[in-house]
Amino acid sequence: MDLDVYVTAHRAEWERLDHLLRRGRKLTGAEADELVALYQRTATHLSIVQSSAPDPVLTARLTQLVARARATVTGTRRASWRDAARFLTAGFPAAVYRARHWWVPTALLSTLLAALIGWWIGTHPEVQAALGAPADLREMTRPGGQYETYYSSHPAASFAAQVWTNNAQAAAMCLVLGAFLGIPVLWILFMNMLNVGVGIGLMASAGRLDIFLGLILPHGLLELTAVFVAAGTGLRLGWTVVDPGPTTRRAALAERGRAAVGMAMGLALVLFVSGLIEGFVTPSGLPTWARITIGIAAELVFLLYVYVLGGRAARRGEQGDLAESDRGAALPTAA
Repeated sequence: MDLDVYVTAHRAEWERLDHLLRRGRKLTGAEADELVALYQRTATHLSIVQSSAPDPVLTARLTQLVARARATVTGTRRASWRDAARFLTAGFPAAVYRARHWWVPTALLSTLLAALIGWWIGTHPEVQAALGAPADLREMTRPGGQYETYYSSHPAASFAAQVWTNNAQAAAMCLVLGAFLGIPVLWILFMNMLNVGVGIGLMASAGRLDIFLGLILPHGLLELTAVFVAAGTGLRLGWTVVDPGPTTRRAALAERGRAAVGMAMGLALVLFVSGLIEGFVTPSGLPTWARITIGIAAELVFLLYVYVLGGRAARRGEQGDLAESDRGAALPTAA
C-alpha cells in the first residue's frame, strides 16, 4: 500500500472528524451522525494502516483520534453498586468456573506433590537431618512447639491482616506472571507445596500429623483453593501466549488478562475470608472437629458459589470480562 496516497485520500475525513470533536456538544443532529460515521471509518483506516503500512507517527495520530471519538460517541460511565453486584454474582464466579479445567488439575497435582514430599521427608531420617539439627526439629514439632504456636504468635486481627496480605500478593503474582509462559507460576506453586510437604513430613515423623492437619485444614482448604485458582489461571494465561485460539494473540491476551485482573480482586476477597479463619478460628480453643468443620463449610460454600452461580452465569455467556460497552473497540483486520 502506498502510504502517501492513502493519507492524501483520507486526510480530509480525519481533519473533519477532528473538527467535529473539538466542537464538543455543540453539534447538530446531522453533525452527530456524521461524527459517528467518521469514527467508524477512521477506526477501519487505523486497522488497515497497522496491518499494511505500520507508520508509527500516523498510527499514533489515528489511535488518538479514534480514542477521542470513541469517548465522545460512547460517553463515560461511573462505576456503581450494580457493577460490584454483577462482578460478585456473575463476573468473578463465571471466570473461575471457565478456568476450572486449569485450576482443578493444578489443585490435584499440587496436593499429590505435597503428599509425596511429606511422605519422602517423613520416611527418610537423612532428609530430615538435611533440613535442620535434631534439636531444632524437635523444637518445631513438639507439643507447644513452633508449628502450634505460629498461629497464636500475634494478635488475631493483625495476624489475619498479615496472612491476607501475603496470600493476596502470592495470588496476584501467579496471575500477573502467568504471561511469562507460566514458568514463574510453577515455581511459586512448587514453593507453596514444598512448605506444606515439609510440615506434613516433619509432624508425621514426630507422630503428630493429626495435630498438623487440625491446624492447617480449617483455613488451608479455602486458602490453597484460592492459590490453585490463581495458579491455574496464570498457567492458562501463559498457554494463551502459545496458542491464542481463533482470535489474534493480542485480543486473546487482552480478554484473558482483563479476566485475570478481575479474578485477582475476587480472590483477594476469598483470601480475606481465609485470613479471618486463620486468625480467629485456627488458634481458637474450639475442638479440632469444630475448626475443621468450619474450614470444610467455607470450602463448600466457595465451590457451590463457583459451580452454581458461576456455571449459570457462564452458560448465559458471561466471560468474566468487562461489559461489552466498556471494552475497547474491536477494529476490523485487513485481509
